Amino acid sequence: MEQLNTYHKTASHEAEKGTFDTCLLLYSGGLDTSVMLTWIQEHYECDVIALSINLGQRADDLEWIREKALTLGAKDAVTYDAREEFAELCWEAVKANADYQGGYALGCPLGRVMISEIAAKVADEFGCKVIAHGCTGKGNDQVRFESYITTLNPDLKIIAPVREWSMGRDEELAYAKKHKIPVEQTKESPYSYDENMWANTGEGGEIEDPKLIPPLENILKWCNTPRQAPDEAEVISITFEEGVPAALDGVSLPATNLIQAVNKTGAKHGVGYFHLIEDRVVGLKVRGVYENPAAHILISAHKNLEQLVSTREENELKQFMDSKWAYLCYGAKYYEPVMDNIRAYINKQNKKVSGTVKVRLYKGNCEVVALESPYSLFDENLATFNKSADFNQNASAGFIELWNLPQKTAHQLKKGVKKYV
Repeated sequence: MEQLNTYHKTASHEAEKGTFDTCLLLYSGGLDTSVMLTWIQEHYECDVIALSINLGQRADDLEWIREKALTLGAKDAVTYDAREEFAELCWEAVKANADYQGGYALGCPLGRVMISEIAAKVADEFGCKVIAHGCTGKGNDQVRFESYITTLNPDLKIIAPVREWSMGRDEELAYAKKHKIPVEQTKESPYSYDENMWANTGEGGEIEDPKLIPPLENILKWCNTPRQAPDEAEVISITFEEGVPAALDGVSLPATNLIQAVNKTGAKHGVGYFHLIEDRVVGLKVRGVYENPAAHILISAHKNLEQLVSTREENELKQFMDSKWAYLCYGAKYYEPVMDNIRAYINKQNKKVSGTVKVRLYKGNCEVVALESPYSLFDENLATFNKSADFNQNASAGFIELWNLPQKTAHQLKKGVKKYV
């Protein structure tokens, strides 16, 4: 298939044909990157090194993906195990109560940070000056990859074949068939997925059109629907140390194991999947189906524990900081200097977020049902409705009179003045 000459390179970080002989391709083994592995060799007349990164995704057989890349002509194929490094990013997300627009725990944005860091490092090791990614011209990930990679190493250049070749999904499938490239997607099964240990994102097919009801039984890869979930509730216990999950049901676990265990339990109970109308960085509104059971459960538990050990003023400011962190992370601004200041606040605030939280999971619901912490601000002697000498009820009436004074004064003025501004 001939390239349609509709894309013109304008950015200084876009690589031009003939200026390099080797390209590092961020390779997932899916439709887009499998097609482009062949396409780059044809159209740029260069060698390709494929880089596949293990972020805890369950669907990928990385050794098979490596062999596939070599079969398709890659000069070399590198697999990089980043699970422990990525789990540390997930813990940062927990401390920031990560949520973008109501249920999206930022699995893809966090993954792009990790992938970009590794790509810049591997490119340096192989002496590659150009990195290729498989993002479209309509998505967020092109912004993330290109922003992060050129921030980490301004000497690196980028090529984005999907922006260049003007092929849609049907044309890609035809190209793959012509070049005997094995792919999973078909016209009958149009869904595409992006997975790591923190989230699985589904797009395509009925998901794209908000007026259609996505057939979740055909779409969800991790989670049961509530109808499929067990009829018995399950209570799990999560222990936090300075805002970081440290133990599940009293058993200390490495971060990757804890995330995977909570994912499994939450998914069984149909917890942690969301339909979301998302505002992309480039200005589009799109819909996705996001599965992030462990993220949803751990963040719900963390947020409730944080509220228990913090004052109202602390919680209100923390909510604002969390929202800003989430947008900057989503919006390809992870290395923006203000993020260092936000992290400093979030890390300091989380010093006292230690304790144990019990969460009940049932038919898609995640309920925090019990909490305890050595830093709890709950005082039973003050809060009880039973008789207590620790709370001076004699002071209540005077407090009420002063508390109500501005409201009472303003309301009386409003009643007595015809034109009240």
